[in-house]
Amino acid sequence: MKRITFFLDFISPYSYLAFEQLPQALQGLSYGVEYRPVLFAGLLKHHGQLGPAEIAPKRDWTYRQVLWNAHRHGIPLDLPATHPFNPLALLRLAVACGAGGAANRYVCETVFRHVWRGGADAVEAQRLEVLAQLLKPARDPAGDAVKAELKANTEDALSRGVFGVPTCAVDDKLFWGFDALPMLRAYLEDDGWFAGGDWERARQVGAGITRGR
Repeated sequence: MKRITFFLDFISPYSYLAFEQLPQALQGLSYGVEYRPVLFAGLLKHHGQLGPAEIAPKRDWTYRQVLWNAHRHGIPLDLPATHPFNPLALLRLAVACGAGGAANRYVCETVFRHVWRGGADAVEAQRLEVLAQLLKPARDPAGDAVKAELKANTEDALSRGVFGVPTCAVDDKLFWGFDALPMLRAYLEDDGWFAGGDWERARQVGAGITRGR
């Protein structure tokens, strides 16, 4: 049985879509999933990138595509009242409900749906309080141990080469994005393409020009 590490941030609509679609996308296969909240902004900072919602035309397109994908796949989705927002409280709450930096599927589902269903403010104080009462975290989300675990999750993701969310890590391979779920399934099914050399060949393409940051 393959083990999947699912790196996610609740700020990411693509993480939400991939999370909701994962059971259907991998139906019939034998696998286990460990859900690891990470700080998407930390990944962006490390790689010197802006988030899609930080580039005005891309922001509009991102929301349109997200709504279309939700419609196409039958996944309920409402854009939150404001986006982007600071997801730290949500990430720490999820980590505080688990152990060792992992969060179970119920916790992740509850937090994702808090953000991406209903169209409310994801980090409004009263709503956060209600969410915490519902999840009943075993540890203090503001405690040093929880903060350290979230940081460790993000650092672990970076050490594996993760640059965005959602990313599913299996063996030594990373599958990034909602649209990578069919590719992930093919790998779990031992599709012969993965042994044909193209995976590594992609890494060997030379860079003809590099822009300064």
